[in-house]
Amino acid sequence: MPFRKDFLWGGAVAAHQVEGAWDQDGKGPSIADVMTAGGNGIPRVITDGVLPSEYYPNHEAVDFYHHYKEDIAMFAEMGFKSFRTSIAWSRIYPNGDDAQPNEKGLQFYDDLFDECHKYNIEPIITLQHFEMPWHLAKKYNGFMDRRCIDFFVRFAKTCFERYHKKVKYWMTFNEINNQGAAPIAHHMLQEGAVLTTDDNPDNERMMYQSSVYELVASAKAVQIGHEIDPNIMIGCMIAYEPIYAKTCNPQDYIEMTEANHKRYWYMDVQAKGILPNYIQKYWQRMGWDIDVTEDDLRELAKGKIDYIGFSYYMSQTTAAKKDNPHYNFYENKDLVRNPYLKVSDWGWPIDPLGLRYALCWMEDRYNLPMMIVENGLGAYDQKEKDGSVDDQYRIDYLKAHIEAMKEAVEEDGVNLLGYQMWAPIDIVSASTGEMDKRYGFIYVNKNNKREGDLSRSRKKSFYWYKKVIASNGEDL
Repeated sequence: MPFRKDFLWGGAVAAHQVEGAWDQDGKGPSIADVMTAGGNGIPRVITDGVLPSEYYPNHEAVDFYHHYKEDIAMFAEMGFKSFRTSIAWSRIYPNGDDAQPNEKGLQFYDDLFDECHKYNIEPIITLQHFEMPWHLAKKYNGFMDRRCIDFFVRFAKTCFERYHKKVKYWMTFNEINNQGAAPIAHHMLQEGAVLTTDDNPDNERMMYQSSVYELVASAKAVQIGHEIDPNIMIGCMIAYEPIYAKTCNPQDYIEMTEANHKRYWYMDVQAKGILPNYIQKYWQRMGWDIDVTEDDLRELAKGKIDYIGFSYYMSQTTAAKKDNPHYNFYENKDLVRNPYLKVSDWGWPIDPLGLRYALCWMEDRYNLPMMIVENGLGAYDQKEKDGSVDDQYRIDYLKAHIEAMKEAVEEDGVNLLGYQMWAPIDIVSASTGEMDKRYGFIYVNKNNKREGDLSRSRKKSFYWYKKVIASNGEDL
């Protein structure tokens, strides 16, 4: 078998997309709680606090906070070996800068992790999954303020101390490199970076500055986690989208190289403990004085990760432009269509072989264990009169990606710890705020119009994934 006997088959969600209970048991509002519903091609609106006239789908989500025992039991029925979720920062520290944590919030995750262990499911935990406390964004401008480093480290330390005997696998910031995507302002706010607008000409510099502070916070958290328990494993979490050159024209390859530099310098910092020369040169060329101290560099060197966690949904393609001597790449305008790939209902290129490429690229560059912590297909699911959902398209998508993953392990020898499908249960979409954009093996009876009783039912893919896990990936 290509996969190790203890391969971590499972699924992944984020607290703000499933839990609901946004203001219960002492929880404070997070960035996700001030994001309205959007739609396919309709961006979500970030409001200045919670407004009574707006609809915020994350407030209820799928009410995992009250349904988690039922949902974990269904994951166990599929044979899950692992379950990835996040700890809502504002459930533990409601404002983010509180002196003491919220015990009711801490107890919820104790109960959740105990429920997982009841079925021998290994929790895999992200500390910050687009869930910065809203108070920190408003009062401090988020991670544009160096003080937020210490607030995050205190939160991380609290979690490590409380749960290190229940959680072996951790990640610091979810998809930290998505800040560089467009629109920058929206992604920066999701990351808890800064309050800004899309037309602010200073966005890019602020994005890099806040990224540095987040990376320092991550490195400090890694060190503290290892001090508390040397046996836990702490990883990064990167949104990996291979960026291909459109042609074999050498100029397209240089453009591709610069594009990948911009997307993956975060991983170089977290895995190698260095601030790459290429990104420093870019800052110099742009005339930016990014605040990075000698102490920061020492922290980055000491706070290297143990494994690479990454999401994979699609690849992208770029081509060189005229009158661009430095091959500067901007994701919002420099991507081109790949004629060899089909796209999803939301316009995402479908590229299973790109997952094998991604695994090989990271194996060659970092030589660290890896874990796929997100991979899935958002689609419009149709529930039949008998209650069934025939989501064969989801099975086909996942099957093709698992086959590519298997080839990377079996033929290329990559060191892969596990596979967390996104998301095993229908959730609120982070990008659009929709319920009708469905990912799960488990159907949740709720739609974009807020109709439905939140009841759960099994899709066709539920039984398929159960078979995959039981065979350790042999029966696809």
